[in-house]
Amino acid sequence: MKRLLLIEDDTVLRENTAELLELSDFEVITAPNGKIGMQFAKEHLPDLIVCDIMMPEMDGYEVLEALAKENSTKHIPFIYLSAKTERNDVRKGMNLGADDYITKPFSEEELISAIESRLAKVSILKEIHEKGETVPENRSELRTLNDLKNFFDDNGDTIHVAEGDHIYEEGQHANTIYLIIKGLVKCHILDEQGKELTTALHKEDDLFGYTSFSENTSYQETATAIQKTELVGVSKNTLKGILNTNHQVTMELIDLLTEDIKGTKDQLLQMAYSSVHKKTATTILKFAEKLNKKSDEAIRISRNDLASVAGIATETLIRTMSSFKKEGILEIEGRNIKIIDIEKLKSIS
Repeated sequence: MKRLLLIEDDTVLRENTAELLELSDFEVITAPNGKIGMQFAKEHLPDLIVCDIMMPEMDGYEVLEALAKENSTKHIPFIYLSAKTERNDVRKGMNLGADDYITKPFSEEELISAIESRLAKVSILKEIHEKGETVPENRSELRTLNDLKNFFDDNGDTIHVAEGDHIYEEGQHANTIYLIIKGLVKCHILDEQGKELTTALHKEDDLFGYTSFSENTSYQETATAIQKTELVGVSKNTLKGILNTNHQVTMELIDLLTEDIKGTKDQLLQMAYSSVHKKTATTILKFAEKLNKKSDEAIRISRNDLASVAGIATETLIRTMSSFKKEGILEIEGRNIKIIDIEKLKSIS
């Protein structure tokens, strides 16, 4: 029976997870914080450690760093179990040497599968070592979109784009997929009347620019930096190779594409049927969300960009925003827009 060490400060979650693991035929040792967990790891030498990140006494990062310095514990497989879902948090954990990173809430199948696969890997490597065979060259296994984005960070070409400059234009050969490190990007097309229509907004940590992976196609829209933007780009052929050998990432990317299609459909429905006031309110809230602005922070954005996303004339948008200002919903100064009454704005949207 394999012995697991579970380090988790939430009593209910610790007890429930321990029970789940015991029902799956594991011997489970539990620790209520990182400091005790580190002591137990040295005393019991478990086959695998599952550890939370945000804990008193000693957080999960510190636990892994400390165990990595000890000869007796540095080779123990280590899985993070955390509510911290930001890519930087995941990246930090994996860079410290963690074998996996599971975000809360998690499914029983997800946790058990991660544990069993890590234990199986250890067993296989041990057998290879005992037979005196050479361990195969380590190839990065990408299982999630976070893994894929880390790959972009590590291997992509860095590009800096000034506000207002194009990243690519409609009709250009679509040979690069982009990840935004910092900044904000709009994708847009021109309708039959030559009016600009924004089809998507992309913020930090978003992927964009993907087209067909099976055919040589052109970009169907233009991408422009709304703010000073930093990107990393990976060739379509490179990404195609990754997707061919990492099927879980492929499935997650399909889910992302599905969400993008749904978002575009909702935007088109809003533009077709919503009132001008609703379109304006919804667009301002959308920009606030994309820019990660709180209600007391100003949004700096051009009226043309707002109107393009809302699907209305710039003059109409300006008149509507003026009425919002008179009602005490917005405060406007130049390009800066501050939401004064976010609840009222939400009630309009």
